[in-house]
Amino acid sequence: MSFDDQMRDALKTFVIESLELLQDMEDGLLGLEDDQEPSERINAIFRAAHTIKGSAGLFGLDHIVAFTHVVESVLDTLRDGKLSVSPELVAILLPCCDHMIELIQAVADGEVNANPAMTNAERQLLDGLESFLKPEPKQAMTTVQQAGEPLEASGGGVIDSGNWHLFIQFGENCLRDGMDPLSFIRYLATLGEIMSLTTFSHAMPDAESMDPESSYLGFEIVLKSDSDKAAIESVFDFVREGSYIHILPLEDKIPYYVELINSLGEDNAQLGELLLKSGVITQRELQEGLNAQQAQVPQPNTRLGEILVDQQVVQQPLVNAALEKQQQIKDNKARENQTIRVDAERLDKLIDVIGELVISGAGVNLRALQTSDSALLEATSEMMRLVEEVRDGALQLRMVAIGATFSRFQRVVRDVGKELGKDIALVITGGDTEVDKSVVEKIGDPLMHLVRNAMDHGIESAEVRAARGKSSRGELRLNAYHESGSIAIEVSDDGGGLDRDRILAKAIEKGLVQADAKLSDHEIYSLIFEPGFSTASQISNLSGRGVGMDVVKRNVTDLRGDIEVESRPGQGSTIRIRLPLTLAIIDGFLVGVGKSSYVIPLDRVVECLELSGDLIDRDYMDLRGEVLPFIRLRDLFNISGDQPRRPNVVVVHAAGVKTGLVVDRLIGEFQTVIKPLGKLFGHVEGLGGSTILGSGEVALILDVPVLVSAFEHKLQGNMHLAQA
Repeated sequence: MSFDDQMRDALKTFVIESLELLQDMEDGLLGLEDDQEPSERINAIFRAAHTIKGSAGLFGLDHIVAFTHVVESVLDTLRDGKLSVSPELVAILLPCCDHMIELIQAVADGEVNANPAMTNAERQLLDGLESFLKPEPKQAMTTVQQAGEPLEASGGGVIDSGNWHLFIQFGENCLRDGMDPLSFIRYLATLGEIMSLTTFSHAMPDAESMDPESSYLGFEIVLKSDSDKAAIESVFDFVREGSYIHILPLEDKIPYYVELINSLGEDNAQLGELLLKSGVITQRELQEGLNAQQAQVPQPNTRLGEILVDQQVVQQPLVNAALEKQQQIKDNKARENQTIRVDAERLDKLIDVIGELVISGAGVNLRALQTSDSALLEATSEMMRLVEEVRDGALQLRMVAIGATFSRFQRVVRDVGKELGKDIALVITGGDTEVDKSVVEKIGDPLMHLVRNAMDHGIESAEVRAARGKSSRGELRLNAYHESGSIAIEVSDDGGGLDRDRILAKAIEKGLVQADAKLSDHEIYSLIFEPGFSTASQISNLSGRGVGMDVVKRNVTDLRGDIEVESRPGQGSTIRIRLPLTLAIIDGFLVGVGKSSYVIPLDRVVECLELSGDLIDRDYMDLRGEVLPFIRLRDLFNISGDQPRRPNVVVVHAAGVKTGLVVDRLIGEFQTVIKPLGKLFGHVEGLGGSTILGSGEVALILDVPVLVSAFEHKLQGNMHLAQA
């Protein structure tokens, strides 16, 4: 691979990682106002901006570096406590995230230099950011002070403190060796300001035994200095031998060093290196600690942190902070080692190849069955088991948690709620539920419409909610869970619920249902998915024109899913979407009608029955006290030929309703590679695709929810015609 190719790949990785970091940054900002202890969240947001800026600098993307630097400066001010979290601050930082996303996406599109159109928008954002970096002078200082009434000092002077605490006990032979302890202290003062000095004479002997050439005094010094510990320690290089010298950060400065340790890079996970980089120990102290650890016999059993604390060169809280940082680095590296990035296109190719392998395997298995060779049958059975394992493993590679999709709606709820003047909280559950990547990519737009619709028409205004005894803050819930081999996604609100009578009246007015039609609540609520249907009295820029819910249903149907509505007056509504876990390969149940074969998705099959002779001419049966209507596939698809003496019924479920599919014969479970239908068959209701059998024949895959729904509509139409 050439250098240019390597750089191109690296830039692609930069784009992907930066967009992920910006998503994390946005999530952090959205939760910032509600966080009671926001320091860690602020640090995470700062680190995201810092990483993007650093990475952009590596690629010479100066315009991204320049803009991100200002964002980073505001976040740094926030980190230092000079700014407080406020709605105004979040309101300016969120558009900055959007702008950074635009800049990164422009890079992905090949635009590596600043775009003049973007620069104009960027200027407005920078002006907003700079207002936080340069707060307005406090006018109160000039208005409170009155002329002729000068302020008087109350005494005590300026209260200040140092940042280093030194305890020094010079060696007893110090004076005898020609060293003046006071000269070292005077030299120490050149590195900063000695805030306090206390002399200790506890080592002073009685006057009779005192040697005037010996040093007995100890000094406790509080020093204010910008010098690091190593520079301060070097002051005492000539008297170190025989002296007792400890230099520690002051107790009230420990939080500063803890934060410094937390902000260190992740290049080295060694405890000593972390303490050394943060400046709380010197190289000499580290080496002495390591030497003491190695000197332990029979083998080192005391940890370095404990040794350093015992030697009084560092405080325990700083060692704890370094240990936590060390663990964090190890965890991050472990996670990095456990995951690799793979191009989605490569995964698609892998799934395609495995699909062909499944089809070929089915062909081999069929030939083996025809030979009746037991050894061959056993071998093909084992091969099919392995193919199934490979298939499941490959499909698992495409599974992603839906939580990332849900999290995007935090921003939507915030912005739309502000636009509508409604205070709405978004509650997310089931974010860890995994689904095929292609499903996640296609479900975003339908969810967006459902969320906006629920906020606009579902959740009432604060005044109406207060009048109904509800909290002024509405609640919107996104939930996901696995159910019978599929994924269910729910969009719920605690609003007023759907108006059943109004929907029915509107449907009658539009001619969608007969005036005397007897419909269940489920059927009435489903009318909202009819094209152009809307009961909204006012049209907003969000919804109300009756355009969208039909598109939602069509998109869900295209994904081989179904959608249903539950609603309770005054308590809210839930729209539930059920989708297949994957769109590539499914477990199917193969049935035969005439000379044709059909595949029913296995997760839709409840049970199989033999149709007894007395039910041959009827369209329903009693299934353990439950009326089970039939759909005869032979009649539905106009298949001619002789009928079997004993047809079979495959009981399937869709939207909580059971239906029987009457077929000629049951063939069994079948690994089904889904192939799309051509445009010629795109209008045929009830078919979700096709697949190739081991014999090379083509079998149609039934879309059970659409098939049952279309059959119900056909029955209702026939009933109205009969009544007319």
